[in-house]
Amino acid sequence: MTQALDGIRILDLSNYIAGPFAAMLLADMGAAVVKIENTNGGDPFRKWGQEPRMYSPLFRSYNRNKRSMTLNLRDPEGKALFLRMAAEVDVVVENFRPGVMDRLELGYERLRDLNPRLVYCGISAFGQTGPYRERPGFDTLGQCLTGLLSQIIDPNTPRPPGLAFSDHLGGMFACYGILTALMARERSGKGQKVETSLMEASMAFIGRSILQYFATGDVPDVESRGRSAGVYALLAGDGLPFVIHLSHLNKFFVSLAQAIEHPELADDPRFRDREDRLANYDALKALLQDIVETRPRQHWLEALSAHDVANAPINRLDEVFDDPQVKHLDRIMELEHPKHGTIHTVRSGVNLSDTPFQVSALPPELGEHTAEILRELGLSQERIDQLAEAGTI
Repeated sequence: MTQALDGIRILDLSNYIAGPFAAMLLADMGAAVVKIENTNGGDPFRKWGQEPRMYSPLFRSYNRNKRSMTLNLRDPEGKALFLRMAAEVDVVVENFRPGVMDRLELGYERLRDLNPRLVYCGISAFGQTGPYRERPGFDTLGQCLTGLLSQIIDPNTPRPPGLAFSDHLGGMFACYGILTALMARERSGKGQKVETSLMEASMAFIGRSILQYFATGDVPDVESRGRSAGVYALLAGDGLPFVIHLSHLNKFFVSLAQAIEHPELADDPRFRDREDRLANYDALKALLQDIVETRPRQHWLEALSAHDVANAPINRLDEVFDDPQVKHLDRIMELEHPKHGTIHTVRSGVNLSDTPFQVSALPPELGEHTAEILRELGLSQERIDQLAEAGTI
């Protein structure tokens, strides 16, 4: 079946998460992505985590539907090969530190002169300019500097984040920017430079909190959103956690009072409407905690659902796949690799009716397609062997 991005060709020079994630999102929808990896081990994520070495689950998470070639961009012949490819493709994605591509003489201006229709995406940690431009940057720093982390942990007991939010946000905003630039090219005939950073993407993501701060002067913390949305995280009598989300409609609190067999709470002046519950959030949470401690979690989940109160267990990852809705959505694919056996991948988070997500290629081994890609460029096997012997590929 034809996919939405069939015919779009991408060179992915990126490593780790943000860039590879952006390129994979595009590959999932049909773009032909060549992942260009260095000749000294390739993407460092290949070696991270569990076996097999050089094909780790972390690497596989961001690199399906791509072909891999190794290329030494510091070698004159390697640069020449890259320039030949860049002259013909639609998109280049990189997440080196700002200035690296220019020092390699492969920056946007040179590639634009070679290929005016090129969409060039540069992803950085802190932005392409500014006082932090030269700093090493990783996901955690993006979360810390933008205030994102302060809203998901208690700064009084600091700890690192459990998920790479800024990296993934950088990848998603990069994908969004690339798609927008491709659409603009349909009208203008010209490509352009797309830039994003972990900081800029993270700030856009928490825009609601930022605007609330400017409007009220109140500094959001880990509890702010839960209080304003009427969210209560509780432990049932069997020690299992769950949440109740009341939002703003009063009918949900009336239904909650019925579900927990305390209908009189609906008339309690401390909790009668949303503003009352917000003012007395801690008192209501303590009251609810005392009540739910009397019975196991499953009892409360069933009672709340029966009364149309939004609720959910706080599932550990090993519990997620027993959930009937998760089973119905069928998010996990099992793929058979000729060398590594059964591997898993998570389906795309978006469903298109006519041009759906597909897995057309397993995550590649390092340099798996180097010779194939060079043959497509017209190189003979003898020449390919010479490049390999010289360390160019």
